[in-house]
Amino acid sequence: MANPNPPVENEAQTGDTLLPNWKEQALFWSIAGVGIAADLWSKSAVHAWLKDLPGQVYPVIDSCLQLVLRENTGAAFSMAQGKMGMLAIVSMVAMVAVVGIFLFGKVRSRLLQVALALFFAGIVGNLHDRMFNPGGVRDFIDAYWGKYHWPAFNVADSMLCTGMGILILLQFLPVRKTQTKDAPDHQN
Repeated sequence: MANPNPPVENEAQTGDTLLPNWKEQALFWSIAGVGIAADLWSKSAVHAWLKDLPGQVYPVIDSCLQLVLRENTGAAFSMAQGKMGMLAIVSMVAMVAVVGIFLFGKVRSRLLQVALALFFAGIVGNLHDRMFNPGGVRDFIDAYWGKYHWPAFNVADSMLCTGMGILILLQFLPVRKTQTKDAPDHQN
């Protein structure tokens, strides 16, 4: 008589370990590291350069894109303005959550790993400003059309939005079942 409850496979048999493998770790941490460096460098460089320009504005594409000097003591769209301490705590919790999901959530999708790395880099970049820049988060990208301006943003904000875009995209992509070649299929 066949056993209706097949034995539970251990992690060694399935290749499904608790932590991401070295390739997944390298992907996540390299994207996060490059993202953090790009954000902090761009904020520092652009703000140092613009502070000496007349009007502290540099047009990039007439009628739609310019570099500006802005500091935001709130979150996205200036929400929670002046609540830097609370926003720093929320950022720290989010940072720990993203790393926890990456390390212990058995995230095997490369796109999801990229999204998490972008979230981590964006959170760390803006958290750095909240903790070490008394004026708030440094923004410098001003996208506009005529007299209508989108709120100024930075590279960290762009990474956060890109990560969210990837998450939304993943909702529309088909889910692939992965199976190791040594693990038998236990579907009845």
